[in-house]
Amino acid sequence: MQPWGVTANRDALFHAIERWNAGDLDGYLELYDEAIALHGYSEGPMTKGDVRAYYQALFESLSDVNLQIHQVVEDSSHVAARFVLTGRHTGELAGVPATGRAVTQHGMTILRFANGRCVERWSVADVLPVLVQIGAMPPPS
Repeated sequence: MQPWGVTANRDALFHAIERWNAGDLDGYLELYDEAIALHGYSEGPMTKGDVRAYYQALFESLSDVNLQIHQVVEDSSHVAARFVLTGRHTGELAGVPATGRAVTQHGMTILRFANGRCVERWSVADVLPVLVQIGAMPPPS
């Protein structure tokens, strides 16, 4: 028998990813508790309002945004996932006007759940390849 929350938390994440891939930011954000603290995308923890603004800007910069989960590890209160985000650069991103180029970003995230909602998240995403893909910087030598 699995501990309570293992399947429910994973299912909540996958439901949120389905909403994301459908372009439904509001539906995606239902995953997060109002008191979410998201670490890794800014100097300090992001609030739910910060998370909304961050992802709204991403949706405005990239079209056909898609998240694929490639591996999940979980316990009773955490879900860790390796992911790949893809899209097309159709709006300003990192100060670079739209190029129409395909973008691929790899990352990993750990979400902590309480009462079926994500209350804390730690993420790392490989930004350098995205900056190279959109021409913001040259490839590393």
